[in-house]
Amino acid sequence: MLLFSILMAAVAPGVSLLTYIYLKDRYHSEPIAMVLKLFFLGAIVVFPIMIIQRGLLLWLGESPLVFSFIISSGVEEGLKWFVLYHIIYNHTEFDEPYDGIVYATAISLGFATFENVLYAFLVPSSFGGLLMRALLPVSGHALFGIMMGYYLGKAKFKPGPNTRKFIILSLAMPLFWHGLYDWIMMTLTTNWFVIIVPLMAFLWIRGLRKIQRANNNSPFRLLKREDEIKF
Repeated sequence: MLLFSILMAAVAPGVSLLTYIYLKDRYHSEPIAMVLKLFFLGAIVVFPIMIIQRGLLLWLGESPLVFSFIISSGVEEGLKWFVLYHIIYNHTEFDEPYDGIVYATAISLGFATFENVLYAFLVPSSFGGLLMRALLPVSGHALFGIMMGYYLGKAKFKPGPNTRKFIILSLAMPLFWHGLYDWIMMTLTTNWFVIIVPLMAFLWIRGLRKIQRANNNSPFRLLKREDEIKF
């Protein structure tokens, strides 16, 4: 019973955030099976990421800057982006800008959820510790996924000279903010919350605005309005 409670406490934040992001799709919800596929792929990439990170640690050392922006953020966001881009970018289900946010968040939260499960079982954790991880690391991965998917959606649905720029931003933005988050947590051993809490609030405000913009640019928005007029 205790193990089940720990498992639920570790899984609930990621599933809840993914459900929230999924339900924010106003005009054309994605197939749940496809979203779950990306979620489980995000969980699976934890293993190659751990292997790559271990090798880079032995090679590059544990400098806070190197660890934050290359070993942690670089590897995690890079591999998530690679899987997302090669599976989703040209997929027929990716048919509106908001879909990028849904699928990127799914793979990010799949990774964060499995990482949370490992943390819960391998590191002695109190309820407060799991709650803190829900509010910070898991929430952070959701935000990095929103950034990644938003710019990937812009790359696909605003074709032109800026397409490559948006594809680069879909990796660069989550990589930068993830790295900055890790660097702050590594270098500020006390009073880190004075910076992290405002930073997370700022990123959530930006993330919610990106969600709104992606929805507003949906081609299904006009179709829905036409149906309402006909009705």
